[in-house]
Parts: sequence; structure tokens; C-alpha cells
Amino acid sequence: MNVEQRLHRINSSIEQACKNAGRSPEDVKVVAVTKYVSIERAEEAVTAGITHLGENRDTGLTEKFEAIGNRVDWHFIGSLQTRKVKQIIDKVSYIHSLDRHSLAVEIDKRADKPVNCFVQVNVSGEESKHGITPEETSGFIQSLQELENISVIGLMTMAPHTEDEAFLRSCFRSLRGLQEEVKALGLPHAPCTELSMGMSNDFHIAIEEGATFVRIGTALVGND
Repeated sequence: MNVEQRLHRINSSIEQACKNAGRSPEDVKVVAVTKYVSIERAEEAVTAGITHLGENRDTGLTEKFEAIGNRVDWHFIGSLQTRKVKQIIDKVSYIHSLDRHSLAVEIDKRADKPVNCFVQVNVSGEESKHGITPEETSGFIQSLQELENISVIGLMTMAPHTEDEAFLRSCFRSLRGLQEEVKALGLPHAPCTELSMGMSNDFHIAIEEGATFVRIGTALVGND
């Protein structure tokens, strides 16, 4: 099955999930996660109609950006080291992994315009996951208000890899609840209207729980 066929199947799943939740499919953006695939496979995704590509390493993003350029919006979705910000800041439209003040300061310093950032929240409490705690979220976001190049457009989480649908839903609902709390604060630097959650194995559940960006790798572009 090629990328175009996989995308058709994924779009059908998105439409069904949106129907289940009373939402419009137009409210959901698919980020094709290309970290494990070649430039050629990423190009295939673009040809199939994908307009958002996600990478989790600065080198991978730079290599693919050189080939594909601004034909798509680029998302940095992995844990971002402060010293790597300068390598990717002029290429990305979105950063999904803002999780500490020092990183925010570096993004603000290196950017020449506001950057669309998702604050990463570890809603599952897994030690292996990055992200701030739910309890820290509101205070952390409010602490960023002096950084003029930081725009907190939403929250991101990585749910556990599990077959337990009830637990997955609880994680996604928790993030949505936090997003709504931050949005209600009316902070100019943090409109917080978006939710980046859901991957290949659980994106349909995430959409039913409010995801506006889903990060899909293997199910869309494979892993080689």
C-alpha cells in the first residue's frame, strides 16, 4: 500500500471519528511523521497531499527541509535541546515540545517572529515521558508572557502505548480540560486553542476527545 492509499484510509478514519464526535474533519490537521523514512518517502507524502511534516531531530528536519523546503509546514515534534534551537528555528512553523523555561527563552532569543508552540504536558505521569505536570501547566504558561516570540497555541501530550481505551481517553480528556482552562484565561500570548495528541495507534480516539493535530508516522508513511 502506497502513501496515497494509506492517506485515503486515514482520512476515512478521521471522518468517522469526527462524525462520532459531532465535529468537522476540516478541524483536524494530519502531521506526517517522517523521522524514520527517506526523503523520497517524505516527498511521496507531499505528492499525496500532505501539507504538514513532522521531525523529531534537527538533522532529519534539516535534510528534508533542504529537499522539500516551504512546500509544507514543518513541525518539530521531539524533545528539543536548547543548543539545537538555532538549527531549526528558521525552518519550523510549529514546535510541539516546549517543556521548560530555558527552552522558551532560547526560542524567543533566536526567532525573528512569534513561534507557534505547544506546551508538552505529561498527563499519564510516566517517568519515560517528557513534559511538565498538569499541575504546573497554567503557571508555566503564564510565566512566558514576557517572551514576545512565544505564542502558546495549544497543548501536546504523548499517550501511553496501550490497548486500554478507557485510559487513553482519560489522558486525552485531561489534556483537553487543561487546554480549556488556559484558553479561558484570555492570555494574549497563549490563545491555547489547539490540541496535539494522537498517533498511529490511537488518533481516532484522540480526535473523538478533541485533537486538532494528530501526529501519524507508521500508519501513513511506514518506518523504512
